[in-house]
Amino acid sequence: MHTIKINLPGGIVAAGDLFEVLTAAEKAGVEEVRFGNRQQLFFSVAEDKLPVLKQDLFLADIMFELDADVHPNILSSYAIEEVMYHPDWLREGVYKDILDLFDYRPQLKINLVDNDQTFFPFFTGNLNFIASDTSNHWYLYIRFPKTNILYQWPTLVYSEDIADLSSTIERTIFAYPEKFYDQPAIDGSQLHRLVSAGGDFVLQPISKQLQLPEFTLSYYEGFNRYGTNKLWLGIYRRNELFNVPFLKDLCKVCMKTRVGQLYTTPWKSLIIKGIDAAERNLWDAVLCKYRINVRHASNELNWQVEDQCAYGLELKNELVRKLNEEDVRTFKLCFAIKTQPKTGLFGSIVIRTQHGITQTNERSGERFEILYTRDFNPNSKDFISFRKEVPRPELSACLIDLCSYYYGLQSEPDLVANAIYLEEEVTAEPEEEPQEKVYQCQRCYTVYDEQYGDAVNDIAAGTPFEALATYCCPTCEAPKEDFKLAEMPQPVHTE
Repeated sequence: MHTIKINLPGGIVAAGDLFEVLTAAEKAGVEEVRFGNRQQLFFSVAEDKLPVLKQDLFLADIMFELDADVHPNILSSYAIEEVMYHPDWLREGVYKDILDLFDYRPQLKINLVDNDQTFFPFFTGNLNFIASDTSNHWYLYIRFPKTNILYQWPTLVYSEDIADLSSTIERTIFAYPEKFYDQPAIDGSQLHRLVSAGGDFVLQPISKQLQLPEFTLSYYEGFNRYGTNKLWLGIYRRNELFNVPFLKDLCKVCMKTRVGQLYTTPWKSLIIKGIDAAERNLWDAVLCKYRINVRHASNELNWQVEDQCAYGLELKNELVRKLNEEDVRTFKLCFAIKTQPKTGLFGSIVIRTQHGITQTNERSGERFEILYTRDFNPNSKDFISFRKEVPRPELSACLIDLCSYYYGLQSEPDLVANAIYLEEEVTAEPEEEPQEKVYQCQRCYTVYDEQYGDAVNDIAAGTPFEALATYCCPTCEAPKEDFKLAEMPQPVHTE
């Protein structure tokens, strides 16, 4: 079997185009397809059917990758525009104009997301463009390839410059891999100087630092009303598999009712917008025909699993069942299961495999590490290890303990820090003492923790704050005088 990957730029696909892809796949014996964390389409095809499929996709002018993911899909938050939130200026036309300007196939992961939503991740790309309050201008945060080092571009980026700037940054990174690719320390300002020298871009100073909303995950299934007389439909599949005839029938209804596009999400689900309430019966008929359930529990919908990972999906479903049995609250939490390093998943709680357990059938030898972000914001990269060497039978109990710890913090809001984005993924066990002394910026609430130092300002881990002669905030550039002593909560430990 071979894996076919088709990028759907921005997670947007015309109903007619998707129907053509599905027709070619069905002709090649494909019965089911799935969507990925970056809004792409996957399906598997048998060796003897591959030549016919390749020919049909070529004739339909559909680009694809075979058993590869060299060119990641461009992720965008347009799928939920108008249905889950109302943007200030970032509309369909802006997204499409930007996507149309990409005249090359990126090898870096690119995110285009609005700053007023939390449904889509902010920092899972290598080039993370986040809409600012200034019309047609974006913040840019670079997460250097194969690292968690995050660098904020010192100016806003104009919409029409995004494609050219992305191309220039990508060429520069690959031209100097010893400086910018999979390195323990990277000077982002050096990249900025090289890129600025090689291109002419509109410069807009940053007058207001990025403020991200508190994380919540909207329920994204079923029929939902919006606007005057419109509905949107969300479809999630527990096994991640979408039946090809079912999707073809959806496309037919889209074309019949003049619903031009379908949208994929980073939760591997499908969203259809612009359904006329008077035509709902047509959509209901398709759901009934294929026995599609569109009302799963909320605590099943807030999980991230690696693309095409049967092991992670099985573990997710097992843990969801256990959490349901115990009636565990997971509101405002997001879970991720990682079996491979550097897979770009995001989560406020991460379950990570240990000892290469996916290569063994010995369930008794399975061990996991449970981590959480210090502020339980899934967009943060400041991880704390909650438990290590956890046997599989004990995973659900540990997760319940961690959820209980989180909601305990919510009853003491002064102990919950704002979002912080440090460069290193920390997996060491927390300190024995109940609280840790740190310094926090009073402008943007960024934290300086001497345990980690500050890679942006070239400050080594273990450097005391008092020993810094001068210092400025890596996020908002506030001076050292604007940092005040604070105390961060520590994880609860039990034997």
